Amino acid sequence: MSLLNEKHHSIIKSIFSKKMLIVGLMGFSSGLPFLLIGSTLKAWLTEAKVDLQVIGFFSLVGIPYSFKFLWAPLMDHYKLFSFGRRKSWLLLTQICLSAGLLVLSVAQPGESIQMVGAIAILIAFFSASQDIVVDAYRREILDSEEQGFGSTLYVNFYRIALLFSGGFALYLADHFPWSRVYQIMAMTMLANTLCTILAPEPKVNFRSANLLGAFVEPLREFFSRKNAWLILSFIVFYKVGESMASDMTTPFYLKMGFSKTEIAGVVKFFGFWATIFGAFAGGILLIRISAGRALLLFGCLQSLALLGFSILATQGAQVSLLAAVVTAENFTSGMATTALLAFMANQCDKRFSATQYSLLSSLSSVPRVFAGSLTGILAVHMGWQYFFLVCTLITIPGLILVFRLGRVDSQYRI
Repeated sequence: MSLLNEKHHSIIKSIFSKKMLIVGLMGFSSGLPFLLIGSTLKAWLTEAKVDLQVIGFFSLVGIPYSFKFLWAPLMDHYKLFSFGRRKSWLLLTQICLSAGLLVLSVAQPGESIQMVGAIAILIAFFSASQDIVVDAYRREILDSEEQGFGSTLYVNFYRIALLFSGGFALYLADHFPWSRVYQIMAMTMLANTLCTILAPEPKVNFRSANLLGAFVEPLREFFSRKNAWLILSFIVFYKVGESMASDMTTPFYLKMGFSKTEIAGVVKFFGFWATIFGAFAGGILLIRISAGRALLLFGCLQSLALLGFSILATQGAQVSLLAAVVTAENFTSGMATTALLAFMANQCDKRFSATQYSLLSSLSSVPRVFAGSLTGILAVHMGWQYFFLVCTLITIPGLILVFRLGRVDSQYRI
């Protein structure tokens, strides 16, 4: 009991530390571009009367998120400026993201959808690159026992960014042109560089002897583990159903007849608080129960919450039901995401944190990109009710892999 109390005291003390605040602010920086090339962009395309199936294929702009491990070793090996290895790459990616959003703001989806897609892919590349460095920074600046609550703060600030670039952006779009909305987002992205400049550089001195080693050594270390392929499979399948469902929620709400103001007020703002509390609940439970039980419990709750969208699809544009469904999905998603991020961080050797974490997080984004590209077609041909039912069923393999993981690794025993 005394050891548990000491652990709680240590974690509570770390909550108010400078490094936790920095981890949170970097989560905001990571989250800001995501919806601007995701559901917010899809809302813009929907208003521009772009075909729904074409909008579904816009999930492919997220391909860089799935392959960021290919250039992550460069960020482990090279230091660009005098700010330090992590901070120099952060500054570069954040400046490029701001510039990319400014260019996107003057695009015309109704006239050149190909140009919009090309710009969005470029933004996704710099966003994925920023994520590489932010994830590595979080792994290196926090101790292993701090990763659970660090992931909670990261998720919550990430969600604040999603609220800003999602709900607030939709609200602004009711009063200003989309070009002005994206210009505001670009300036916000540029402001994030202040946190990067003031943040301390992590004290991890290891560096591969040469560039080839930067590519080979992290992979050799990871795949030397007996359960390496099981870890990778679990990460791919754990949130695949939730990713597919969330990819089409904004078009779903609009097609159901909800106004952009209702979406901003209920889905983006009301759902935001559910995610915040869900992430905190996940962080607290990760202290009190085993990691394996947490992953299984949170995954099951998230799967059940997805069924709410099928029910909503049969009931029409009822704001009260929308609020209930969004609350349940966001709360359970916050729990599951916190557990998954902590799991991935603790799988990484600090010597190769950028490369190994980018490999794991890239795999976690594979369902969102490739399965997500088919969501528009599935929604059109199956209807919204059965589309969300299929998304629920697809979560089952990930839950089965939790049991398998617990059998081969005592740390994740159910």
